[in-house]
Amino acid sequence: MLTIHAADLVLPGDSDPVPGGAVLIDGDRIAAIGAYEDVAAGHPSARVRRWPGVLTPGLVNRHGADLLEHTYFPDDPFETDELGTDPISGAALAALAPTESRRGNSARRCTQKLLAHGVVAVTGPLTVPAVRTAVRRAGLEVVPGGAGAGSATLDPFADGSPSDAFRAPLAVGGPARLAVFDVPDEAGLAAHGARTCVATVIGGRLLHRRR
Repeated sequence: MLTIHAADLVLPGDSDPVPGGAVLIDGDRIAAIGAYEDVAAGHPSARVRRWPGVLTPGLVNRHGADLLEHTYFPDDPFETDELGTDPISGAALAALAPTESRRGNSARRCTQKLLAHGVVAVTGPLTVPAVRTAVRRAGLEVVPGGAGAGSATLDPFADGSPSDAFRAPLAVGGPARLAVFDVPDEAGLAAHGARTCVATVIGGRLLHRRR
């Protein structure tokens, strides 16, 4: 099925912004990028998803290994009475000594948080089999590369300008990986961060949608 993702502003990543833009997805590939009126007119039978704010390429989080293998995300509500709600790392994580199965469950919770920040890829390598399984099932790509500056964060925009976090520009014929943020413009991405994500699409599938 053809799907049009329309937003107030489309940032392709390597070309001029498109106000009132849209991205047409056919299966797991991008079929067209342009003004919504033009894309819709050329594909009248396509399903339309309208989003507030800015549509961008999907993001890469450069703290993948730290977040997924060296941080523990407590299971809310089952563990929070004992462990609290904050992620656990460092000496506290060593003391907790979670099993591989428990680490895999933490990674699963982490992937959902990453998707809710517009993330489509994380840096590796990932060495724990249960973690690799959780990441693969979430649809996230693992790419080489070290962590960005500063402490590990779920927000890819915290490491630099928004465009530095784009996995790859949106391109006709390219993979359908995109994110949408409820901000008015690119400056809003930097000011308010990736927590404003309202939708994340990987392989043409809507894997996160803010309710």
